[in-house]
Amino acid sequence: MKKIMIPVMSVLLLMLIGAGIYSLNKPKNEMSYPSFLDAVEKGRVSKVTLYEDKGTFDAYLENDPETGYTVPNPMTEDFVEFLLVNNVSVSYKNGNISGIFGILIVAIVGFGIIYYTRGTGSAKNLITDANKKDSEKEKITLDSVAGNVEAKAMVEDVIGFIKNPSQYTSLGARMPKGLLFYGPPGTGKTLLAKAIAGEADVPFYAMSGSDFVQMYVGVGASRIRSLFNKAKKHEKAVIFIDEIDAIGKKRARNSSASNDERDQTLNALLTEMSGFNDNQGIVVIGATNRLDTLDEALLRPGRFDRQIEIGLPDVNSRKRILELHAKNKPMSDDVDLDNLAKSTVGFSGAMLENLLNEAAIIAANEKKSYITYEHIDKAFYTVLAGAPKTDVSYISERERKITAYHEAGHALATKLLLPENYISKVTIIPSVKGAGGFNLSIPKDAMYQSQRQILANIKILYAGRAAEELIFGPEEITTGASNDIQKASSLIADYTDKFGMDPEIGLFSTRIFHDIPDAELIEKCRAIANSLYKETKQLLSENIQALEKITTELLQKETLNGDDIDNLLGLK
Repeated sequence: MKKIMIPVMSVLLLMLIGAGIYSLNKPKNEMSYPSFLDAVEKGRVSKVTLYEDKGTFDAYLENDPETGYTVPNPMTEDFVEFLLVNNVSVSYKNGNISGIFGILIVAIVGFGIIYYTRGTGSAKNLITDANKKDSEKEKITLDSVAGNVEAKAMVEDVIGFIKNPSQYTSLGARMPKGLLFYGPPGTGKTLLAKAIAGEADVPFYAMSGSDFVQMYVGVGASRIRSLFNKAKKHEKAVIFIDEIDAIGKKRARNSSASNDERDQTLNALLTEMSGFNDNQGIVVIGATNRLDTLDEALLRPGRFDRQIEIGLPDVNSRKRILELHAKNKPMSDDVDLDNLAKSTVGFSGAMLENLLNEAAIIAANEKKSYITYEHIDKAFYTVLAGAPKTDVSYISERERKITAYHEAGHALATKLLLPENYISKVTIIPSVKGAGGFNLSIPKDAMYQSQRQILANIKILYAGRAAEELIFGPEEITTGASNDIQKASSLIADYTDKFGMDPEIGLFSTRIFHDIPDAELIEKCRAIANSLYKETKQLLSENIQALEKITTELLQKETLNGDDIDNLLGLK
């Protein structure tokens, strides 16, 4: 189909250019670019003629197709796309025939790129009803969403309102105008939005916030209006804007630091959401990973009335997600989804799906007809740290020893400081992502972390570097702890300035002063880091024999689990 469409588009372009030649020498009136944008948005512009060698273009109106208006050319990459989205015909011409053919070639290539990258033959389909794309597939409903029990319960009345509004309006209720889904990536925000539209059996219009972010002022706002106008053609619809923080970030109080394009786009969104009739049957759903960055005007009642957290799944939800994704995968008897759910604390729904998919790929590569626990175990490493390297000939014996002591330090500190955690795997096999080794500790599902647990986790992160320094000396420490240090620093910052757990800092957070570094706070965090690192070294020094035992076993077997370490330390 694509091979047919591109020649057709090329012929159409030739016709457009030929038509442009006809009016080459016709007198033109002048029109400002803002006036032109307004005319486009009102549907008054029928066609535009672009020039290769001019800083202007010609615009023709629906009510006067013979009169051309000269308009300044914005010279932006997405200008043609903007015109096509608003159903404006585009033609090209030049002062000579060779120029026309040059433009033709560029146009064909440009349309070809748009066609292949957008998956359609025209940018007019930028805003599409996602339900139409999936019309031949099984409809997505709430049953398709595993986990997120609380979130699903909070959207059921919205679905009921869309399907049967009189049940609510008879009591004077109005439908929430907007739902805001927030939470970590991969937790099912988009899927839940599709499920709402599927349950209510209404059109589902989906766009990403980045689709509205443009360089030229007015284009993003125009796309917002186009999206809402398309939804308003239906009595009922769901509009979904993913990554809404791309356009909905807090506006700068200092006008000199503002972004005119983003501000206009946000204002257009606010205006459109406020312009709904209370019971129009259109609901707007936004999704973000950064709720704290959104503008207050978006979060007030009448815009996004409900803010629903889509968090990481608990153990029961993880089991249901695993069961859902395991339906079409043959599993051996040694695969226990209950235990797998317990050992995947911190996994999102997307990560769980990826885990089983990677296990299936590994099984297929081994020419197996079913997935075993061993395949899933290998997939763990791939998902969390990347695929293991097959060629390790370049790694010296000394580097292997350094890695072994580093990972043994993490494992020993976990056993001493957080014995309630289960060590799923400790390995010194390097990964393609650059990790020299890997240490997976599984905490128990919990709503909160205590002060003791946070401080213990910081020490566990420091334990790798501490083990290196203890064994090889301060002059021989390596760069292997760089990621550990970043994570520990982030935890310390949260410990002092977010959770209010440091007695000296107290219950005051400087985070209310956005992006203003606090030198005193930084020094305090640095002092805490140094103190905890010193305590970690002392802990490992007092248990040096246990550290040596784990290291020796790691060098021999390369991979250990929690039971192996318990046996080494005589804990079983």
